[in-house]
Amino acid sequence: MTASTDLRRTALYDEHVKLAGRLVPYAGFEMPVQYAGILKEHEAVRKRAGLFDLSHMGQFLLHGPSVAEWAETLTINAVASMKPLQARYNIFCNPRGGAHDDTIFYRLDDRWLLVVNGANADKMWDHLQANRADDVRLESLHGRNALIAIQGPKALAMLQAHTDVDLAGVKYYFCAEGNVYGRPAILARTGYTGEDGFEIFVHGDHAPEIWSALLRDHAADGLEACGLGARDVLRLEAGMPLYGHELDETTTPIEAGLGFFVALEKGEFNGRTVLARQKAEGLSKKLVAFTMTGKSAPPRPLYPIWSAGDSGNKIGQVASGTQSPSLGKGIGMAYVPPEFSKRDTLLEIEIRGRRCPALVAPKPFYRRPGA
Repeated sequence: MTASTDLRRTALYDEHVKLAGRLVPYAGFEMPVQYAGILKEHEAVRKRAGLFDLSHMGQFLLHGPSVAEWAETLTINAVASMKPLQARYNIFCNPRGGAHDDTIFYRLDDRWLLVVNGANADKMWDHLQANRADDVRLESLHGRNALIAIQGPKALAMLQAHTDVDLAGVKYYFCAEGNVYGRPAILARTGYTGEDGFEIFVHGDHAPEIWSALLRDHAADGLEACGLGARDVLRLEAGMPLYGHELDETTTPIEAGLGFFVALEKGEFNGRTVLARQKAEGLSKKLVAFTMTGKSAPPRPLYPIWSAGDSGNKIGQVASGTQSPSLGKGIGMAYVPPEFSKRDTLLEIEIRGRRCPALVAPKPFYRRPGA
């Protein structure tokens, strides 16, 4: 277990210590990368349920009559058309079309909740403040509010026993306000694992009792505390982007395969001109998924990618890569020229000095039964 006086601690830090979690620096916090082990935690989420501390994520409340119209000018996806208690994925872009951050908006009854990546929390707060409309008020809950995610096929049944919210009635990418173990919370049917589940937004003072109670009450059901290591493998199997890997300030949502979320029809917004041109004229690079086809070590970020054959040329590098427990082989995502993006195109990933064969594959790599 590592520690640093320069790092912040979430409200659940003491719980991680009690569970002998391996703590590492992440997004300015000491965060658990694993407890019992990545493979065991991955299995828990895929077969039963896992519990995650996501309190490092930035949480901002947005107040005022014109929040939706104001946010429309800064984001690629529509905000004003969101229904009450709906959640929606969105991306803030710079004028060049690059991604400031990918986020989720939650439309609550009397306010909006915006959740941003922990590593981008300060940047996004400054961005919102610098572009704030006069009648919009911003409130940062970063580091003060907690976020606990329970994910997996048994997550709903486990959580339902401890809340007054009818969880089955909450649609995917919607939320509700209620109580968990008698404590006020926002419960959202969102997640980052490819499984069904809920994210629980709660005041930091109440987070430890909810966390420990869930683990205590559902130990016999196979609920496991899970760290960032398992979360990264799960999200990659689900084909979900991670900021700093598939998205950054120089990469656009169109290049990242997220063009579905670009609502050009809504009017002007940051980066619209570049994104419209890319949709009309095409791209110079494109995000693809790939699977390893032979025996090799797992692909990792920044590994070079070559076109296949003896005269192959270097055409890109791995954005994210891992060994997939669900598929039993290496998987990854990478940026390559569009001519190499067709399904089943043969690529070569350079792993420890050896070029290993891979095929361009569809996303997601894993889809939960019945989804």
